[in-house]
Amino acid sequence: MLFTKTERILPSGIYKIFAYLDRPLTIMILMVAMISCFAVYSASHDEISRFYSHLRNIFIALILIVILSHLPSVMLEKFAIPVYVASIFLLIATELFGETVNGATRWINLGLIKMQPSEILKIALPLLMAWFIQKSEGLNSKRDWFFVLILFLLPVVLVLKQPDLGTSILILISGLILLFFAGMPWKLVIFGFLCFLLFVTLLIAFGDLACAENVDWPGLRNYQKLRICTLLDPMRDPLGSGFHTLQSITAVGSGGFFGKGWLQGTQTQLAFIPEKSTDFVFSGFAEEFGFFGALILILLYGGITLRGLWISIGAPTDFARLLGGTLSLMTFTYACVNIGMVSGLLPVVGVPLPWMSYGGTALITLGVGLGLIMSIAKDRSTTTQGFSFQR
Repeated sequence: MLFTKTERILPSGIYKIFAYLDRPLTIMILMVAMISCFAVYSASHDEISRFYSHLRNIFIALILIVILSHLPSVMLEKFAIPVYVASIFLLIATELFGETVNGATRWINLGLIKMQPSEILKIALPLLMAWFIQKSEGLNSKRDWFFVLILFLLPVVLVLKQPDLGTSILILISGLILLFFAGMPWKLVIFGFLCFLLFVTLLIAFGDLACAENVDWPGLRNYQKLRICTLLDPMRDPLGSGFHTLQSITAVGSGGFFGKGWLQGTQTQLAFIPEKSTDFVFSGFAEEFGFFGALILILLYGGITLRGLWISIGAPTDFARLLGGTLSLMTFTYACVNIGMVSGLLPVVGVPLPWMSYGGTALITLGVGLGLIMSIAKDRSTTTQGFSFQR
């Protein structure tokens, strides 16, 4: 559909640059990005360089969205193998040469940039799995299932070794979401859900015994066990492992319905909230803008996800449908995990809030992911001519 008013307002050069952006999705992303500027400034105005870096990262992410929106979605398949292989090499390089902070080796310095390779997997893994499933015309044999499981379990293991339990679980979830869209049998889905439900039930019933100091949890480090046990009872160690959770819950709860006002949050401004511009940015935002502001933000995440799924349903190829659907649903999953974490509903994990948290690698990855969805949106509307700033 040709929007003649928009064409008359915009110069022809600018008009062509933004021609393939999906209008509702673009508006919602810009709204979240604008909200993030208020939240990050409030959390880091005493370190103003961080706020300026956040603006720069948002600008880079938006540029990537515009550039990728011009690519045909079929061209994205060509990047599947190179991006995946590059991410695996970067993970191995991080294990060998990465920087270790607080016992975790998650960052690698490449000279010009310092990055977290596990963030790239949020794009690389769905990209490769969607390509493989389309190439094999579905998962029709045990061999196909075995190979695709190897593809996404390998990076999960590498991230788990850093160690980064939260990110490895989310990468695993992204692979499972794509397999679900690809036709994973319902009996496996139900079985997995029942196993998770059983684990949670047993943990609640026998939490005191399982969290005893002399009990080791196979496959988990002591601090990871401590985070899960802290979720069950934050007052177990209020000045230690429970401090983050308790301060965050206090901030969220003290915001009331309309909040204390921008720059007026006591928990935020007095630095009681840890990592207040990154993983716990939602705590400060909820304290200053209250339930009303938090609800608007959550609704925006829901709208972004639903719009992405709607675009993916009409995608021209199985590859585009699987990729777009997975990237869309993962945005909401990451948001739910972060908000659940800062609200005391989930264990503390190093998961940023999409488009809100300060962080260069995460924002750029989000920009690439959204750019891929915009590319799919362009091909979805192949019958339109001229300006396709879609509605």
